[in-house]
Amino acid sequence: MTQFLVREGGRIAYDDSGGSGPLVICLPGAGDLRATYRFLTPLLRAAGYRVVTADLRGIGGSSVGWDRYTPRATGEDVLALIDHLDAGPAVLVTNSFSPAAAIWAAAEAPHLVSGVVLGSAWADEPKLNPLLKLLSHIVLRSPRAWVWFYRSLYPTAPPADLPEYLAAMRANLAQPGRMAALRAMMSAPKQECNARLGELTCPVLVLMGTKDPDFKDPEGQARRIAARARSATVAMVDGAGHYPAAEFPEATAEALLPFLAQVTTGHRAD
Repeated sequence: MTQFLVREGGRIAYDDSGGSGPLVICLPGAGDLRATYRFLTPLLRAAGYRVVTADLRGIGGSSVGWDRYTPRATGEDVLALIDHLDAGPAVLVTNSFSPAAAIWAAAEAPHLVSGVVLGSAWADEPKLNPLLKLLSHIVLRSPRAWVWFYRSLYPTAPPADLPEYLAAMRANLAQPGRMAALRAMMSAPKQECNARLGELTCPVLVLMGTKDPDFKDPEGQARRIAARARSATVAMVDGAGHYPAAEFPEATAEALLPFLAQVTTGHRAD
C-alpha cells in the first residue's frame, strides 16, 4: 500500500516492505517509477532487509508543484524519510539521477546513512554534442518520446512486463506537471552534490551495467567515480544497460548483498 511522507511543498510516495531488518531505501532515476525495483525488492527482502522504495518529487505517486527538483532537494527528502521511518541508519540504493542526492545526504548526515550504492551514476555534468542536445530536447517534450528513449536503455534482456511498465510510466508522465518536473530534474546541476563524494565516511558501491548506453566506457566511468571516494568498490553487471535492477535483478542482488552485509554489520537482518 502506498504511503506518503508529507514535506513542505508536497508529499513523497513510498512503499515499505516492513520488517525489523536493516533499512534499505531505493530511489529511481529521473522520470522513472519506484516500481523499477519491483524485481529487486523481494530478493533483498528474502535476505532479511527492510526495503523502502520512494518516488522522486513530481513523478509516480509523489506530488507536483515543488519549488525545487534538484539532487539536493531529493537528498533532503531522503533524510526526512529516514527520520520519519525511525529505523536508520539506512543504505541508499540509487540510479541515474538519484546518486548525486545520496552523496549529498550521506555527506550532510553521516549518522543516518550506513552505505551508498551509486547506480548508473554520472561522475561529471554530461557534455552533449549538438545532435544529442536536439535529441534530449525532443525526448523531454512528451511522454511518448520519453518512453521511446527509456525503452532503448534495456539493451540485452528487457523484462517481460516492460510494455505494461512503459504504459504506466507514459500515463503517469501525461498527468499535469510531471513532464515539467522531469525537465527540471534533467537540467538541474549535480556538481554541488557530486563534489561531496570525498567527504563520505561510509562505504560506497559503484554499480554499473557493462552495456549502459549512456556511457562510452561504463566501467571506466564507474572507476572514475570510485576513485573520488574514500572507501569505494566497483561492481559491473554483465550485459545490463542503464537499469540493472530491472534488467538483471538476480545479478544485481548478487552484487548488492555482500555490500549490504558489510555495511549493516551489527544490525542483524530478520
